[in-house]
Amino acid sequence: MPTRRSLTVVVGAVLGAGALVTAFPFAWMVFGSVKPRSESVAYPPRVLPQHPTTEYFRQLFQELDFGRYLVNTVAVVIIGMAGVVLMAMAGYGFAKFRFPGREPLFFLVLVTMMIPVQVTMIPTYLILNGAGLTNTLLGIALPGLVSGFSVFLFRQFMSTVPTEMIEAARIDGSGEARIFFRIVLPLSRPILAVQAVLAFIAGWNSFLWPLIVADDERLYTLSVGVSLLNRQIATNPSLQMAAATLMVVPVLAVFVVFQRFVVQGFTMSGLK
Repeated sequence: MPTRRSLTVVVGAVLGAGALVTAFPFAWMVFGSVKPRSESVAYPPRVLPQHPTTEYFRQLFQELDFGRYLVNTVAVVIIGMAGVVLMAMAGYGFAKFRFPGREPLFFLVLVTMMIPVQVTMIPTYLILNGAGLTNTLLGIALPGLVSGFSVFLFRQFMSTVPTEMIEAARIDGSGEARIFFRIVLPLSRPILAVQAVLAFIAGWNSFLWPLIVADDERLYTLSVGVSLLNRQIATNPSLQMAAATLMVVPVLAVFVVFQRFVVQGFTMSGLK
C-alpha cells in the first residue's frame, strides 16, 4: 500500500510538472498581452506585468481593423456550424438507411480523408470562381462546410442509436424529418458537441484558404490579420501577444465548456 501511494504521488508530481511546462507559453502570452512595451522588451524578462494595461487590445480594434476580422471569422464559424447539421444527416443516412451503392459511396467518403486539402485547393478555387463566390465570405466558408472525417464520426455514432426506436416512431406516424430532429439529434448530443468544437476550431483558425480566395483585406479572418500584424509591426511584442491571445482564448474556452462531451463523443464513436 505505501509503495502504491508513493507511486501515485510520483506520477501526480510528474504530470503536474508536465502540465506547468505545457501551460507556461500560454501564460506568457496572456501576461505579455497586458504588459507595456517597455516591460515586454526588458531584460531580464519577467512573467508577471508590473503595470498591466489593455491599450494594445484597444489598438487592435480601434486602429488595426481587428473588429472587422473578428466579425468575418464569426461569420465563417456560423456558416461552418450549418455544415454540422448536413454532416449529421449524411451520417444518419449511411448508418440507418439501406440503399443501392451505400457501401461504395461511404468508401468514397473515407477516401476523401486521405487526400490532402492542398491538392483540392486549385479545383475548389476554379469552381467557386466560376460560381462568382471568390472574394466573398460565403466562398471562404463553403469548402469547410462538410468533411469526410465528420461524416464518418456521425455514421459511427448513429449506428449505436437503437433501430427499434426509429421503427417505433415510424409506426406511430412520424416522418423522417421529425424522427431525425426530435429523436436522433437529441440522442447524438455528444457527437454533435465534438463536431461543433471541430467546426469552430476549423473556422476560427482558417488561414490559407481565406488568404487565397479573398483579395479584399476587409474579408480577412483573424488568423490572416495576425499574420499581417507580425509582418507589419514586428517591434512590439505586447501587441503581437494581444492578437495571439485574441486568437487562442476563445478556442480554449469552447474546448473547456465542451470537453466532457468531446471525450464522450469520441469514446462512443468507437475510436480508441
